[in-house]
Amino acid sequence: MDKLAGMAMFVRVIDNGSFAAAAEIAQVSPAMVAKHIKTIETRLGSKLIHRTTRRHQLTEVGQLYYERCKRALSEVALAEASASELQSAPRGRLRVVAPVSFGTQILVPALVDYQNAYPDVSIELSLDNNVHDLVGEGFELGIHIGPLSDDSLVARPLTPYRRILAASPDYLARHGRPTSPEALTNHLCLGHSYWRMQDRWHLVGPGGEMRDVLISGKFSTNQGAALRMAALSGAGIVLQPELLLAADIAEGRLEQVLPEWSYKPVPMSLVYAPNRRPTAMLRTVIDFLVERFG
Repeated sequence: MDKLAGMAMFVRVIDNGSFAAAAEIAQVSPAMVAKHIKTIETRLGSKLIHRTTRRHQLTEVGQLYYERCKRALSEVALAEASASELQSAPRGRLRVVAPVSFGTQILVPALVDYQNAYPDVSIELSLDNNVHDLVGEGFELGIHIGPLSDDSLVARPLTPYRRILAASPDYLARHGRPTSPEALTNHLCLGHSYWRMQDRWHLVGPGGEMRDVLISGKFSTNQGAALRMAALSGAGIVLQPELLLAADIAEGRLEQVLPEWSYKPVPMSLVYAPNRRPTAMLRTVIDFLVERFG
């Protein structure tokens, strides 16, 4: 007799209070229910139920076996449901949170591409540079830049967030091209007003060499997208993520300055809560983003 079927019948008897109730639910005879229980007791060599005319009471072994059976049957049901879910087409609402500049310029096109591949998925993207309680606020996914402080989340590493120097061809034609980090002192540098030290850039060069460079300029803002537009307009040299400037550099709108020097790269991760039953939507979007940005 199948062990799982026997375990399920045993749990059904306990949950419903009698052999007769379990038999009715399973649509078998009470004798068949009794046979299942007898087979388990014989295999275990121990009594599971004290049976009287009025009620059934679990033995100590029976209580332990009941608890373990419930857990095992739950795992089996979960495994089958997960397998079925993973084979279904992705659908549902996906809530994502990401930093403003990365989310606006880089993540949005990627999510639209994902949605074109899976049109039954609707996406709600929140853009915020603050750290969020992913689970508490109901987000399935988050993009995190910097070291992780929450070890309860699953983190998939993405390409490190590397900030590079760039300027427009027009600016470089008017002001010249710096040939060393120290030469930046004599240039108009576009400042990020959220940075703790707005008067200096910490640059890493060949072989990990570090330089702190004093900078000054006439334009600053609290948004990377606005800094990019200022650089495109010829306002100065910008220090922004390589991902955000790559297309502008490739198409000649910006030129990289001091290509061997950059701001110290920081880790970037795709984070999500541990999920014992990943949906097709969650599984496919994680794979998609890791392939795009990993």
